[in-house]
Amino acid sequence: MNPLNHVAIIMDGNGRWGIKHHNSRNKGHKAGLKTVETVIKISIEKKIPFLTLFAFSTENWKRPKTEVNALFNLLENFLKKKIEVFKKNKIKLIIIGEKKFPKKLNKLLKDSEKKTKNNSKLQINLALNYGSKKEIVNAIKLLNKKKLNINEKNISNNLYTKNIPDPDLLIRTGDTNRLSNFLLWQISYSEIFFSKKLWPDFKAEDFIKILNKYKFIKRNFGKIL
Repeated sequence: MNPLNHVAIIMDGNGRWGIKHHNSRNKGHKAGLKTVETVIKISIEKKIPFLTLFAFSTENWKRPKTEVNALFNLLENFLKKKIEVFKKNKIKLIIIGEKKFPKKLNKLLKDSEKKTKNNSKLQINLALNYGSKKEIVNAIKLLNKKKLNINEKNISNNLYTKNIPDPDLLIRTGDTNRLSNFLLWQISYSEIFFSKKLWPDFKAEDFIKILNKYKFIKRNFGKIL
């Protein structure tokens, strides 16, 4: 069976779910938080060390300001309510992306990272204001600044994910089969599963089914076995 150290998820479909059920995209984002809690719980049960969640992309700033503000409010409330739970369950929170948010949210994100930095049962990498192309460009700029050679190892060591193993498995919900500028460097050998379900409809059994399928995939990494 394949070892599973890192699962990455593109949590797509919240807005469409909200429109469909409540005529409100914001209610869809709120409903999606329940799925986040479910996935975190199962990741702990399955002893998966790393979980990366794509929460807000560099392109998401193009959305209506009211929706962006609602997303930030949801995130603030979620962290305020759950950070003690994270500490209790030994969950470490890391933010990947550029921390260019309102001052209040920036402080909360930094405080959350600080409060959980010594936890080791599960590391949640929350991708906020994240774009993979910008991440790679920034890494190359850092190499030039440090006067280091541009090679795979040095690029990997200067990404936001420099101390995080590459994902073994990438899941995208929402019936959309694309990567949307997410971890393009890191998922070069990840197994990819696309789910037709919108994120709030993605249940525990859906997640577990994918995890079980992953275990028995033949992974050659370019070799002939």
